[in-house]
Amino acid sequence: MINTPFLRLVRVHALGAAGDAMVTVALAGSLFFSIDPSAARFRVTLYLLLTMAPFAVVGPLIGPALDRFRGGRRPMIFAINAGRAFFAFLMISNMDSLLLFPLSFAMLILQKSYGVAKASMVPLILRNEEQFVGGNARLALVGSVCGFIGAAPALLANWLGGPSWAVGMAMVVYILCALSCLSLPPGRVAPKSPGDDESSKLRTVGIRKAASATGTLRGIVGFTTFLAAFALRGGADDVNLSGVGKAFGAGIRHALQGDVASDASPAWKLGLVAAALVCGFLVGSLLAPKLRDRIREEVIIASALLALFLVGLVAAWGGGYGSTLLLALGVGVTASAGKLSFDSIVQRDAEGADHGRSFAIFETRFQIFWVVGALIPVVIPISARIGFILIAIAAAAAAVFFWLRPAAGGPFNQAGRSGPATGPEHQPQRA
Repeated sequence: MINTPFLRLVRVHALGAAGDAMVTVALAGSLFFSIDPSAARFRVTLYLLLTMAPFAVVGPLIGPALDRFRGGRRPMIFAINAGRAFFAFLMISNMDSLLLFPLSFAMLILQKSYGVAKASMVPLILRNEEQFVGGNARLALVGSVCGFIGAAPALLANWLGGPSWAVGMAMVVYILCALSCLSLPPGRVAPKSPGDDESSKLRTVGIRKAASATGTLRGIVGFTTFLAAFALRGGADDVNLSGVGKAFGAGIRHALQGDVASDASPAWKLGLVAAALVCGFLVGSLLAPKLRDRIREEVIIASALLALFLVGLVAAWGGGYGSTLLLALGVGVTASAGKLSFDSIVQRDAEGADHGRSFAIFETRFQIFWVVGALIPVVIPISARIGFILIAIAAAAAAVFFWLRPAAGGPFNQAGRSGPATGPEHQPQRA
């Protein structure tokens, strides 16, 4: 097999995903998830607000640094993964200490920073815009698969020696990930901060509208996650924090410490909903490249919203646990396909020297969408059926807004900025 630059990025991403899964396993059996396992709604609200904190660093600091780092984006990605290895090393002896919290926060910042760096690296390797969705999807699939693969030995290490063994294993994987970064192409950097003209390009109508639609999908993911968590608990005020945004971690938590509450639905029901959501993400990653062969990214996003509208109506009409599973699967498929398409739009239309800034900005906005969506069923008790109707309404409204107000020149035409490549590292590579 030809060792193309894209395959080198896949290797880096695979190792990083495996390391992240190992850290999740370590935290699932540590003090991090052992404090107050059944928090009241106001504590869940505080937790959701805290999830936005890393983006206060990633948005204004990490994004611009990616574009201005001396030598290109490769040394920045190396530094991020070396930092993950360093903090994993510090976590080994602090798994039962309050220092675990700032260390975990630092790891989360680096994880989000890597996501931005990885997305900004793709268009430097795959210069053909028609390959962007496929490349993003392949990275997403590899990350998911390697996350599960990495969790298996970490579970064994956690069982044999405790969380410290699992996080020690993650440290080794992060070191290998950092070393693999050295084989990546350097990438180009912005010689100076973008001026007004470049800023206007980053905020074109097409990108902004795609961001709004994708943000709606991200918000629906957060809404669905917590709607299911509270609905399956019969409207109780308690919820297990370990299930928040960590489907696999939640499964580990339930396996290690039993049910969530004595008067709630069995834990496996919530686990199946989480599994349906994850399966939907995987299906969306497989489906998006196939769709891109026939239609453009903007049409994929609009179609995802319309499909989610229909799924929401069907789920509301059917009701019951089966409808919850169907909706979770549909949300996963549409959110995944929409996000992959949006990443490709930014990679295609935004200034190449400013990808780090733009991805950091939009990821921050998407996290805000997710938190707002998640807060609604936390703050306001909502039945599952009403929640399904709200999802359908939100998807329909976003689809209408996106479809009826296209970007200049039309988001569904074949226009798109695709400037000429410069430099040997910018030549097209096979995905």
